[in-house]
Amino acid sequence: MTNQSKNTEARNVTRCNATPLATHVRTAVMDYFEHLSDHENDELYTIVIREVEKPMLEVTLEQAGYNQSKAAKILGISRSTLRKKIAQYKIS
Repeated sequence: MTNQSKNTEARNVTRCNATPLATHVRTAVMDYFEHLSDHENDELYTIVIREVEKPMLEVTLEQAGYNQSKAAKILGISRSTLRKKIAQYKIS
């Protein structure tokens, strides 16, 4: 079995055992609406991205051993975009 096959298999096993991210996001958005007054429901997209993106970047950097090139590849973005986001969120 090639390394790529092993990595794909490991990801598939992890996905099978974990609650899908979409389920967590759906639950969080539903909770948000339950605790929301009518005048507060502006810019939901911006709020969700702001809440999700920073921890996603932090965890991915940790998983990549703080190698920005590797983290960018995992995220599917360019290294320069990752660097901009690191600066934007003040990730050290």
